[in-house]
Amino acid sequence: MEILEKKYTFEDYLNLPEGSNYQLINGELIMAPAPEIKHQQVSKKLVFILYKNIEQTGKGFVFYSPIDVLIDSYNVFQPDIVVILKENEYKIKQKFIEGAPDVVIEILSPSTAYYDLVEKKEIYLKARVKEYWIVDPKVKSVEILKNETTNFITLSKAVVKGEILSEIIDLKFDISEIF
Repeated sequence: MEILEKKYTFEDYLNLPEGSNYQLINGELIMAPAPEIKHQQVSKKLVFILYKNIEQTGKGFVFYSPIDVLIDSYNVFQPDIVVILKENEYKIKQKFIEGAPDVVIEILSPSTAYYDLVEKKEIYLKARVKEYWIVDPKVKSVEILKNETTNFITLSKAVVKGEILSEIIDLKFDISEIF
């Protein structure tokens, strides 16, 4: 006798208690503990840089976790940081972002790194996220991946220090500012 696993949907996700720390990845509810302090410090510094260069200049909007990003019926993520450019403002709904953000930034944590580097990365590619940033606080690295439709290519990468460049948001900064 075959046991079928339930695939959860966006509708199921909406019925979770408010404040639940879950993501819906390929129909599976994945719980993540609160991030470590270093993760939060890096996130705060990145949001500050992005806010100055995106929101204050009128280019778009910066959101930080927890924010739901509805990719499709079986995938609702809570990326660490997302950027929606002004021309895609229509994706911003009252309770979530609907569709692929222009930029997604994931800050690696031991409990979520696999999902960020493998499962979510593939879904972001198919959903056409324009840039996917992978930030690793442990090794102090930032890699910006550009969506080339069939795969991501490395647009910019730095470890410990050095400049990274985002084409999508026209931003360049030294990663020593966030580590």
